[in-house]
Amino acid sequence: MPKISVLMPIYNTPKGYLKETIESILNQTFTDFEFLILNDSPDNTELDEIVASYKDKRIKYSKNEKNLGITPSRNKLINMARGEYLAVMDHDDISLPERFEKEVAYLDNNPDVGVVSCNIEEFPKKELIKNPCEDADIKLALMRRCVVVHPATMIRKSVLDDNKIRYEERFSPAEDYALWCRLIPYTQFHNLREVLFRYRVYPGNTSSRQKNKMDAATLAIHSFVAEENPILYQEFLLKATHTTRVHLFGFIPLLKILRIGYKTKVYLFGRILLFKYGQILKFNGEKI
Repeated sequence: MPKISVLMPIYNTPKGYLKETIESILNQTFTDFEFLILNDSPDNTELDEIVASYKDKRIKYSKNEKNLGITPSRNKLINMARGEYLAVMDHDDISLPERFEKEVAYLDNNPDVGVVSCNIEEFPKKELIKNPCEDADIKLALMRRCVVVHPATMIRKSVLDDNKIRYEERFSPAEDYALWCRLIPYTQFHNLREVLFRYRVYPGNTSSRQKNKMDAATLAIHSFVAEENPILYQEFLLKATHTTRVHLFGFIPLLKILRIGYKTKVYLFGRILLFKYGQILKFNGEKI
């Protein structure tokens, strides 16, 4: 059995980007892996030709009979995987050569950690993205935002299987953030301090195309993660509470703006609630 299963769904991927991505995986210094590529745009025969041009036995290529969407495709890849560790990969990013080697080493040496990621560079603008590194800091930050870069992660497959956890379509395109939040009670997280991954930012990637939908899904995730982790959420609120006061003519109290976690309340004269925001009452037609 391979040590790693690399999981990469593809969907109408630009030709040049796909080639760069595939080559970044095949050029890893750690070589004991199977490379599972699943085409969720089955009518796009150009993708067939691109993948077939790489004569590497580690590549296992398959196609959905019809378009399933990203979340079912990710779950299908998990179920196909034979490796001890799952290396997530998106179809338009770049894994630097030592990514697998260093992520495997960390998981091997830290059996309580089920998810490891790293710092990344967004390109082409070459901006470094750094997230919290230690488990306690990561879990606290997850109460508010996703601080584990999904396509740069390696996951211990047993953590998903033993706890019957998979990606949830109702939270797409933030299904990765939801996955991390579901895993909070069951495993530890770690972000390596090194930059081992390059994340491509362009108008066609998911973060750019589906921003409004992602924002709505994120608010829905905030709801369940607070409910499932009440002690951790209370700790987050204590650290996240912030009050701003606005004075008329510099001395007459006018407004008090109270931010608690991801919710904000605005009071007139410090007592009369004018409005509040940061909550969502429904997501995909369901109350949250």
